[in-house]
Amino acid sequence: MDIILVPGLWLDASSWEDVTPALEAAGHSARPLTLPGVGDPASESAAIGMQDWVDAVVAEIDAVGGPVVLVGHSGGGNVVWGAAEARADAVDRVIFLDTVPPPSGQGISEFELVDGVVPFPGWDFFDEPEVADLDDEVRAKWAARAHSVPAKVPTDPVVLDGARRHAVPVTILMGGMDDAEFRGAVSQWGPFGDEFSAIADAEVVRLGSGHWPQFSQPDRVARAILDAVDR
Repeated sequence: MDIILVPGLWLDASSWEDVTPALEAAGHSARPLTLPGVGDPASESAAIGMQDWVDAVVAEIDAVGGPVVLVGHSGGGNVVWGAAEARADAVDRVIFLDTVPPPSGQGISEFELVDGVVPFPGWDFFDEPEVADLDDEVRAKWAARAHSVPAKVPTDPVVLDGARRHAVPVTILMGGMDDAEFRGAVSQWGPFGDEFSAIADAEVVRLGSGHWPQFSQPDRVARAILDAVDR
């Protein structure tokens, strides 16, 4: 199976480097992506929005020419869900890594602009449970390897024109919530709850991690992806 791995904000294809070996050892083709405009100055990235990121994943699906599994971390969840809507017939499963399927019209979040781009805000920006399992070495490594993202991307709404994505099986790998906890919580999240309830086949797996488990427990993430692919 071709597994397309989509990073969240500020990360590139290398953010999956500790996950991909196990996927490939199991006989799969891992395809980690760096999305358009990541690391580029505003003069080159100002026009890039969410649809450009979705289109990049769609192009990768088309290049494979066969069934794929999509994995999206954090804000990458918006990207893979848009791609699943566009190419539902070619997607065997969508795996969300500590994020949830967004409803149409939802952006990722809002962050400060610096020189016309969105830089990595630093680990102190995030709530402690999100970063508690990242030691100082890991934080230093990935802060140094973080990249700015185009100004439009974090707030640009994902456009989901149709309902084809709801027929694609979904696995949500949550850091802190198990299936029952998640279902109880998402039912209180308005349009997010409606989006989740529309999915025909969805499961939630608790990882017991913070928000970047591909850094803190890559073997566990790889195993959970493989388990989902084999369903």
